[in-house]
Amino acid sequence: MPDRTAQQGRVNIGSVPLAEIPPAPPSGSPPGQRPLDLGRRRDGLIYRPPSASAIQAPLIVLMHGAGGRAQGMLAMLKPQSDAAGVILLIPESRGATWDIIMGGYGPDIALLGKALRKVFSEYPIDHHRVAVAGFSDGATYALSVGLMNGDIFSHVLAFAPGFMAPTAVEGQPKIYVSHGTEDPILPIKACSRRIVPQLKQAGYEVLYREFQGGHTIPPDIAREGIEFFLAD
Repeated sequence: MPDRTAQQGRVNIGSVPLAEIPPAPPSGSPPGQRPLDLGRRRDGLIYRPPSASAIQAPLIVLMHGAGGRAQGMLAMLKPQSDAAGVILLIPESRGATWDIIMGGYGPDIALLGKALRKVFSEYPIDHHRVAVAGFSDGATYALSVGLMNGDIFSHVLAFAPGFMAPTAVEGQPKIYVSHGTEDPILPIKACSRRIVPQLKQAGYEVLYREFQGGHTIPPDIAREGIEFFLAD
């Protein structure tokens, strides 16, 4: 199924199995947003809505598009996070976009491993409800990383992906894909209308939603994606 990268073995997230991380105390860190504190020039943030469970909350790891920043992604999904009680982990790529877009996995995978270990050790996360999501280049990255690490991510939410490039696959995450029919940046015919049949043929459960619009995440699409994640 990988369509840009040859089968080279799975790219794991970090070197410490996440399942071995001691659970955070029930209260965890207080509600609100805080910096990820894993970078200088580019970093990211963690957002815990006041509605999040104090015992076990679902987590979405959210990837920005090319040139994007964590605050922009938070603005897109904060209302849905607040309504659903979902903690958001929003890392920023080391460069202008994610490493696989630039040619190969490397510093961003390492960052993601560190960020997950940090949020799992400091917030009361439900390890069975962890999604990786993204928009544009971030959706490409979410799909690729999610398929390789389906033992960690129960769901993948890909809003306007361009392609997918897992080096190998693990697990069977459920997948939500959305795309605007008038997207001028990543045209739907060359992107999601090609990706989704490949995913279904490979046996993944996929909910695919096309909407009339461009390169964006409409609020109702964001809400539907999160509802799909929380339905199980």
